[in-house]
Amino acid sequence: MPNFRRAYVPGGTFFFTVVTANRAPILCQPVARRALHDSIDACRKRWPFEVVAIVLLPDHVHTIWTLPDGDANFSLRWAWIKKEFTKAWLAAGGAEQTATPGQQHDGRRGVWQEKFWEHAIRDERDLERHIDYIHLNPVKHGLVSRAADWAFSSFHRWVKQGAYEPTWGDTGDGGSSASQRFDDIAASARE
Repeated sequence: MPNFRRAYVPGGTFFFTVVTANRAPILCQPVARRALHDSIDACRKRWPFEVVAIVLLPDHVHTIWTLPDGDANFSLRWAWIKKEFTKAWLAAGGAEQTATPGQQHDGRRGVWQEKFWEHAIRDERDLERHIDYIHLNPVKHGLVSRAADWAFSSFHRWVKQGAYEPTWGDTGDGGSSASQRFDDIAASARE
């Protein structure tokens, strides 16, 4: 079994990918969107953090958080968000995937993958690359041909703040060159 090492940096900024169990396409459903929003909001009241950027796709979420000075416990936050989301989702009649016997033994449900992926943001350039990655992700997955067309993204907030033009990421080619741009951004984000 792999030994996951987390980059706990107090007061750090982190990029996360969190995925549903078996990549079930549930997250863009209205009940799921509300449950995730409410879970994140309630978590932020208990354990503050800033949501720098976020995109919600049917089977996963990418987000960037900045934690308060002296605080590095993003794992506590994600465990709590997943737990609260799961309770709300199931209470509203949402379906779950079959949990393994081990998951059932541990009291876990079949709504989220157990682990999540995190990356500690190193500098401003790394932050910009990951924000772009988040905002182009719906285009990369073929859900829309323009970042502005995806409703479940912080892209619209960033446009209002003047950080992006509304046409940013538009290609006029149905998204194929945006997909190449996404691949370029993804490659540079791993540098």
